[in-house]
Amino acid sequence: MATIELTKDNFNETLTQNDFVLIDFWAEWCGPCKQFAPIFEKASEQHTDLTFAKVDTENQQELAASFEIQSIPTLMVVREQTVIYSQPGALPEDALEDLIKQARELDMDEVRKEIEKQQADGTAQQEE
Repeated sequence: MATIELTKDNFNETLTQNDFVLIDFWAEWCGPCKQFAPIFEKASEQHTDLTFAKVDTENQQELAASFEIQSIPTLMVVREQTVIYSQPGALPEDALEDLIKQARELDMDEVRKEIEKQQADGTAQQEE
């Protein structure tokens, strides 16, 4: 599957219709973004069951701001509408492959339980 361009118009639809999305936040002027682009594209060709998407932070400033993107490139991995990874920096090919492998192996039921626990703990602390 080719990499798709995400905008504020198709962002929510893309995340709700795809269980596993890798998002590259980038800009045309960014040197490291240009270095990471072919690595990201190659991974998209190797993992055709996953959705690979790019957000041009210059054209989609509102979208980048909503995720508090401050450094680019930033890679975000979303599984079942849950952000499970978000880090700035261009990854080498082997690191991206390892990240994809780890993300595939995650038990999303456990992830959701942990998020619920953290939210409950946060709510309890706010009430004190």
